[in-house]
Amino acid sequence: MSTSHVIIGDGIAGASAAETIREADPDASVTVLTDEGEALYNRILIKEFAKGKLPEAPISIHEPEWYDERDIDLQLNTHVTDIDPDAHEIQTHEGDTYEYDKLLVATGGTPAQLPVENSDADGIHHFWTFQDARGIREHADEADQGIIVGAGLLGIDLAAVCAAQEIDAKYLMRGNRWWRYALSEDGAEIIHEALEENGVEPVFESGVDHFEVDDDGKVTGAVDPDGNHYDGEWAGVAIGLDFNTEFLNGTGLELDDGVVVDEYMQTNVEDIYAAGDLTKFYDTILNSQAQNGAWGSAKEQGSVAGTNMVADAEEKEFRWVSSYSITHFDFPFLSFGHPTRGDDEAERKYSDSEWRRLAFEDGQLIGGVLIGDLSQQSTFKKLIRQERQVADKKELLLEKEVDLEEVKAQTPAPAE
Repeated sequence: MSTSHVIIGDGIAGASAAETIREADPDASVTVLTDEGEALYNRILIKEFAKGKLPEAPISIHEPEWYDERDIDLQLNTHVTDIDPDAHEIQTHEGDTYEYDKLLVATGGTPAQLPVENSDADGIHHFWTFQDARGIREHADEADQGIIVGAGLLGIDLAAVCAAQEIDAKYLMRGNRWWRYALSEDGAEIIHEALEENGVEPVFESGVDHFEVDDDGKVTGAVDPDGNHYDGEWAGVAIGLDFNTEFLNGTGLELDDGVVVDEYMQTNVEDIYAAGDLTKFYDTILNSQAQNGAWGSAKEQGSVAGTNMVADAEEKEFRWVSSYSITHFDFPFLSFGHPTRGDDEAERKYSDSEWRRLAFEDGQLIGGVLIGDLSQQSTFKKLIRQERQVADKKELLLEKEVDLEEVKAQTPAPAE
């Protein structure tokens, strides 16, 4: 009797799980439910589409035929409203019922809305789906002035859209620098100068008290907490995600700003797994729960979950050092691991466009940020995976070219 697998979500985590299951069990029943109206696409490339740099064609990853060829039942525009773990049943908004033997939750999140007046006005954009990117691109073509809110990795994508579409933009940041949880002032200064060179002005110690709108409900500007006014008929907001877990209430799943899973992507409820942005997973490198929204991490989590959902499969654990790159400027930028965590750090500025910061926790290297020179990323990822005590070897790690063998010689690997 074939096993019935249901996957909620067709992002990279869900699609990766579906592909893994099908390869491991050709006879299994695999159903993918998604509330989006199109099959898997590249969330990394939609920023280039929004900037006007790419047509729609390269963005899609899987066409509907891909699912048909693999006998995967893809249900678009399907919103799950309830799960009954005891009956192993799922209910949808149209009243349909799906039975499962194994279930994967990979529903990701929805962009958080600013809790201020007029935050839902016409002309205020959030950047997450392909449909979001279409709206951003279309409106940006017509706009002259813009406002950006959200001093993080998604916010800077909106800044890049303004730069590419030649929108005169103000980037309102609550703190004194961009991505202040991972960059010092020295590192952030490189980003600030690049923004200004591209026509985006950072405004520090700011934010939004409320948006202003015209008689038709269209945004015309923003006012910060100090009463300063900024004109803009286009606004982009990226302040984080609200994870899509409402339908999980009452299921008994452990929720903690996401879905809690172990290193096998298994939840605390039998036969239910989770993968992707919404997971708070057990990180076997940190030996603690962690979260990571990077594309590569989500893909690997989906593959791990898919492997472990297949009957009689050898159990696989999630062990991954993620990375996230920005390609909007003349210099490269990459963060790896968990750069916003840690109890110790080290940094060095090598030139006006080269900077490095490393984050440590309990003596181990756990993450960092590289600007201008990414050549040492594989070395740092190896050290993270090896769990070596290297926090007292900062000078070696800040050398332009890190001698991995010398570092290893001075820092024995932890005992098994």
